Amino acid sequence: MRDETISIHGGYEAGETRAVAVPIYQTVAHDFVDAAHAGAIFDLEAPGFHYNRVNNPTVDVLERRMAALEQGTAAVAVSSGAAAVRYSVRNLTQLGCNIVATPQLYGATYTYFAHVLDKEGVEVRFAAGDRAEQAAALIDGHTTAVFVESIGNPAGNVIDIEAFAEVAHERGVPLVVDNTIATPLCLKPMRYGADVVVHSLTKFVGGHGTALGGVVVDSGKFPWAEHPGRFPMFNEPEPAFHGVVYARDFPSNAYAVRCRTVGLRNEGASLAPLNAFLLLQGLETLSVRLERAQENARAVAEYLATDRRVAWVRYLGFEANPYHQLAEKYLGGKFPSVLTFGPAGGYEAAISFFDSVRLFKRLVNMGDSKSLVAHPASTTHRQLSPAALSQVGITPDMVRLSVGLEHVDDLLEDIDRALGAKP
Repeated sequence: MRDETISIHGGYEAGETRAVAVPIYQTVAHDFVDAAHAGAIFDLEAPGFHYNRVNNPTVDVLERRMAALEQGTAAVAVSSGAAAVRYSVRNLTQLGCNIVATPQLYGATYTYFAHVLDKEGVEVRFAAGDRAEQAAALIDGHTTAVFVESIGNPAGNVIDIEAFAEVAHERGVPLVVDNTIATPLCLKPMRYGADVVVHSLTKFVGGHGTALGGVVVDSGKFPWAEHPGRFPMFNEPEPAFHGVVYARDFPSNAYAVRCRTVGLRNEGASLAPLNAFLLLQGLETLSVRLERAQENARAVAEYLATDRRVAWVRYLGFEANPYHQLAEKYLGGKFPSVLTFGPAGGYEAAISFFDSVRLFKRLVNMGDSKSLVAHPASTTHRQLSPAALSQVGITPDMVRLSVGLEHVDDLLEDIDRALGAKP
């Protein structure tokens, strides 16, 4: 099936009730047939549901659908995008190891990497920039992951995924890609060598600002068994789960199975069934929402680019954008509806614009059906020092717009009004 069809039908077959919509299984646990059935499920010898901290039928449909869209072998849905980032990395790390990351990251991800993981005994090495060779220089024998955002939030840079996959794999390390802004309908990182894909489903997939959620997708392709010293968690008996050896017992989805049985089972950032249902509803309309939002975003970017009250505009659809060629390669002309600009007048003008909009909602979310505005330096990345802000590509005057589905003329009128407000 094509993506638009998978988004509506993937991962679900109606049971005895013949329900067309995926049912909400609002239950904590599931009844076992007998002791043998219970034992088989707990030993991972048979598929099944037992306790909703670990899995749930509604959530299972969402996981199957996202795995199909990203062309992975399995997925694990969790309570938020931040939880998905944490599980994606914690599944690969242990005391004394390190990961390498590009600096152009969402603020909460950067903070988690810079100020939390180190206290858990994991070093995070930020590359000097977003080129593969800059990351390659930091990889050593204790590196267990390379982490990037396919499109940086809010920097708007585009990662050369093939190049990053090549340098990571040459050194025996998996590549983890946060694909939230691009969505699987515009970019499938696993086609270009990514081993793990992460999403904040709260954003474009949900699309209506009603439910938090995240997902981690396993490509099933990384050869864990070839690197027993670097990845003992996949090659040695797991004491936290009945001595299973993931690389041996689950060769096609070892990463996802361990993420669920060690990460989710023990830390418990589970996705609620109702949230899974809401995210599935959003996913059904993702393709048509993206078309309208991207069309509106181009019109907004072109308007801003010709307005004398605007100092600069960063939009991937402009040929002058330094990442335009990479965007063409990986996105195929489907440029995101998220863009940034700087009003003439610097920081004060940016705050004035932020305070003066009436239609755009002042939120730190993005990918909503409603148009949203954020000032990263004072919100999502507020905790960063001036030097760190510069490293991640954020200037004091940067305004981020997530363009939604309203009539474009109404959006342009709101922008015009806000640009004309006095600081």
